[in-house]
Amino acid sequence: LVADAIESFADMASSVIVWRGVVIADRPADANHPYGHGRAETLATAAVAMLLWGAALLIVVAAVREIFHPHHAPAGYTLLVLLGVVVVKETLYRVVHRVGRQVENAAVRADAWHHRSDAITSAAAALGISVALIGGPGYEAADDVAAVFAAGIIAWNGWRILRPAAAELMDEAADESLLRTAGAVALDVPGVAAVEKCHGRKLGHGYVLEMHLEVDGAMSVRAAHELAHAVEDAIRARLPRVNEVTIHIEPSPEAGE
Repeated sequence: LVADAIESFADMASSVIVWRGVVIADRPADANHPYGHGRAETLATAAVAMLLWGAALLIVVAAVREIFHPHHAPAGYTLLVLLGVVVVKETLYRVVHRVGRQVENAAVRADAWHHRSDAITSAAAALGISVALIGGPGYEAADDVAAVFAAGIIAWNGWRILRPAAAELMDEAADESLLRTAGAVALDVPGVAAVEKCHGRKLGHGYVLEMHLEVDGAMSVRAAHELAHAVEDAIRARLPRVNEVTIHIEPSPEAGE
């Protein structure tokens, strides 16, 4: 039950971190942050994962200490407390995860999984306490063993949350399907002969793309400039999560020679 309380406290702290991360990420670009504040969401997601790992470590340390220092069996009423916690936390998980999926926000989804891990911890604690109560003398450590098992699940969830956040911080390439769609949209714009390159990365709520387009080599600078804007407008209209497209114009070897 103490392990479950530790996880619940970490859950509250993570929700505050996610809230602040989302608020900061929504701030517009400024002189010091010309690309916006989207990384705040990523940092909040990583912080939630670290909190999960910290909670898992505290639970393991406390549980191991109790295993090697026998104690009395837990009180029966704790099962009612844990049952209530499981219901509340699973409900919170479903609500928050649905919202995170709707707004496509990684930090909010991470916080939802924190609620789910709390429900798992409570369920494991309830199982361990039940074994201790039913088994009687000699089974007092069952709830501690259950706490260690729950800590393993919490740590795994921490890794599951941290991995995409770390990938974003390392500027991992955007999803291939998004890049293919952006390239196809660009080719549909009159004047674009070919898409030589198309790279992208996630930045906060959305994506930033970089494209190299081949056009008629005889095209004027003004016309090429207008074409680049037309391509960016078309991509952002088709893919609302793309916030910015940087376009480099190349002369097509098959035109304007």
